[in-house]
Amino acid sequence: MTKNTYQKILFVLLLLSGLYAINHWVKSSSKEQITQSPQKNVTPDTSTNKSIENRDHKNDIKNKDIQNIQPKDITLTSLDELIALFNSLNYNKESWDAGLREVPRLTFESVGEKWQETSNEIPVQLKKMVFFRLMAPLILLSNEKIALERNIVKTAQLNDGKLIQLAIKYRVISESPEQLTEEHRAQLLQRVDIMPPSLVLAQAAEESGWATSRFTVEGNAFFGQWDFSGNGMIPKQQRKELGNYGLARFDTPQASVEGYMLNINTNAAYLSLREMRQGLRKDKKPITGLELATTLDKYSERGQAYIDGIQGIIRFNKLDQVDAAYLGDDTPLHLISANQ
Repeated sequence: MTKNTYQKILFVLLLLSGLYAINHWVKSSSKEQITQSPQKNVTPDTSTNKSIENRDHKNDIKNKDIQNIQPKDITLTSLDELIALFNSLNYNKESWDAGLREVPRLTFESVGEKWQETSNEIPVQLKKMVFFRLMAPLILLSNEKIALERNIVKTAQLNDGKLIQLAIKYRVISESPEQLTEEHRAQLLQRVDIMPPSLVLAQAAEESGWATSRFTVEGNAFFGQWDFSGNGMIPKQQRKELGNYGLARFDTPQASVEGYMLNINTNAAYLSLREMRQGLRKDKKPITGLELATTLDKYSERGQAYIDGIQGIIRFNKLDQVDAAYLGDDTPLHLISANQ
């Protein structure tokens, strides 16, 4: 064998060896990227059906762990700082338009009087954006808690204390028995269920005047819920024929959202909403705000006009997109205004 032939054979062997190594490296890198890439870097699936399924069944153990984490306090001194925070969390229009539906775990202390006093000076689109981006996490957090409760309803033994406490909370029973029945479980499954964020956002905007109403500022009342206990906030034009009522006050905006959802899920006035929601689940159809809004004729004395108004808010502001939103896994943040 000549030296020249030997060199050619050696070159071919080295070339084949190199190609094999490159191919092996590419396959290994691709596999590693698929298995190790964080969820937030994957192009999100914005299907409403998938998002609702994810909200209901996404890693309940992880959700419990996150809920037990103490939120980190963030003090803000201006609206510009709040917008900067949104941008740092990729919680902005650019990310939303790109299809990202991840929402950070944000809560906030309360609505300050400064917002009430200066909101008219803020451009309408900016005011709406701030309102929706502050309220959406509260709604998703409330839905997350309900999803965990629903899982208990589905899986717990009929004599489980947690299940019995849920039956009392959701007014299926009035006192604690030794155990429940399957009929009780069926009633709970109709009541212990999420609300579409689009509907909750639209009602919060309508009932609180975009968080500028006196009741929202004084008592974190975002949904105009009545209180007949005598401890409510008395409206200036109280209708005496309806009794000694006021507007329910809440310790935090989060408590207001949770109170609203409990009211919707237990009050006899909203039975048709719960039945529609149950039917949509049974038929494996999306639970949307536009759909459930059609049942809210008893939420306001305005009846159909109220329904039309809520659906108008959803459509005009494209809130149906928020029904596909989901909570991120980062550390919860609690926002405090330095001007309060």
